[in-house]
Amino acid sequence: MSLGIAFKSPEGVILAADSRVTLTATLPQAQPVLPGTPSPPTVLLPCTYDNATKLLHVKSQPHIGAVTYGAAAIGIREPRTAHSYLPELEEIVNKEFPGKRMTVAEYAKVLSDFFMGKWTSQNMPTGPGQDMIFLVGGYDFGGVYGKLFEIFIPNNPTPVERCGSAGDFGMVWGGQREFADRLVGGFDGRLPGMAQAFLSLDDAKRDALEAHLKGNLQTQIPFAFLPLQDCVDLAIFLIRMTIVMQHWIIGVRGVGGAVDVAVITQTSGFTEIQKKQLRGEESWQK
Repeated sequence: MSLGIAFKSPEGVILAADSRVTLTATLPQAQPVLPGTPSPPTVLLPCTYDNATKLLHVKSQPHIGAVTYGAAAIGIREPRTAHSYLPELEEIVNKEFPGKRMTVAEYAKVLSDFFMGKWTSQNMPTGPGQDMIFLVGGYDFGGVYGKLFEIFIPNNPTPVERCGSAGDFGMVWGGQREFADRLVGGFDGRLPGMAQAFLSLDDAKRDALEAHLKGNLQTQIPFAFLPLQDCVDLAIFLIRMTIVMQHWIIGVRGVGGAVDVAVITQTSGFTEIQKKQLRGEESWQK
């Protein structure tokens, strides 16, 4: 499930994600089922792996990057992560935009078309909640501020710009977001829908309730004035806080492993601030 964060600040764009991949394994039945007897209950167990790379970067476009969360892989029999597709994506980028610096919108469209094609060719499911989601961020040539786009594969593949106006700064995050929602937004994102069902509210009243809660409970963070380092610290904190909270919860602990962070600026382009490295046997003894 993961937790991915994209942050548009006045000084740069921050992309951050954890490293956990969660798969669900089905245990085989403990014993044969005899005629006329009930089947043993199916047991589903989550399996977690903490070394996935969710920051995506094509070398030929040094001022653009992406973070992914949601569905962990494309393909049923031969699953591949989004990161494993980077060589093919770069080949397409170089073919369609040879030697050209792309706009963030152009890159988001190419990325969306690429992964939508892979999703379709592998006959992946299209039900709600099964998307592979991308947050694409970066700088256009000459742009004073960065840009962010959100993409849902396969259910909403058209890139949608977030924090779109020039002076609109803030964070976009997704995945297992309930703790970040409560801390920054002031309430769990599921609350308006739960209140609507419990109180029989129409959609207009539900939306009014959500706006009222945001206006009164949202943590007052002056995003437009935060230095780049503070933005990096905040993104890391939200992911690390979620990892620590999940140590004690009953449920899917879908956020874990190292926290990878990259910063994109107009002058320096894509820079990895912290990223896990391949390591040998010595690290097991630490």
